[in-house]
Amino acid sequence: MTSVLDLAPVIPVVVIEDAHDAVPLARALVAGGLPAIEVTLRTPAALDAVRAIAAEVPQAVIGAGTVISAENVKAATDAGARFLVSPGWTDRLLDALRTSGVPFLPGVSTVSEVVALLEQGVDEMKFFPAEAAGGTAYLRSIGGPLPQARFCPTGGISPANAPAYLALPNVGCVGGTWMLPADALAAKDWARVEELAASAAALRG
Repeated sequence: MTSVLDLAPVIPVVVIEDAHDAVPLARALVAGGLPAIEVTLRTPAALDAVRAIAAEVPQAVIGAGTVISAENVKAATDAGARFLVSPGWTDRLLDALRTSGVPFLPGVSTVSEVVALLEQGVDEMKFFPAEAAGGTAYLRSIGGPLPQARFCPTGGISPANAPAYLALPNVGCVGGTWMLPADALAAKDWARVEELAASAAALRG
């Protein structure tokens, strides 16, 4: 599979409260040009949402986020997740991610965490929380000594600052939620979600 970092400039980070919304939401994101979708494991509906998207939206590359335990890894991959994202990592979690059989993005926010992952052969990571942890200036600074590390910055990313992140050579894509405004989700306005997804997909033209 193509690297998750190279599927689209933006990975939508989705919190789903009602699993019935999962399929139309995923279809809108895919139609807008954002096939890689991260459903966070923050709600009781999350695994059912992953399962539904995996079964009914084959064009989507469905992933699971907020993966923080080996149990999360198993539950997400059993539901059909094709990639996994964690806000951070431990040795035990990294072992589970490695044995999952799917690509994964462990979260980092310090140089030491990046170096520790590089030591273990992992060179694709989530940079989180991106804005709070130093933003584009931080990633630019570590790109010199650690050019082999590639990132998906997530946390505080918006249409205003996403282009600056995407211009960095060590950034493959960004994660964000701005194409999923609460009012559109409440109204099930999938056309608006598709329109916002298309704008996000065009950020790196």
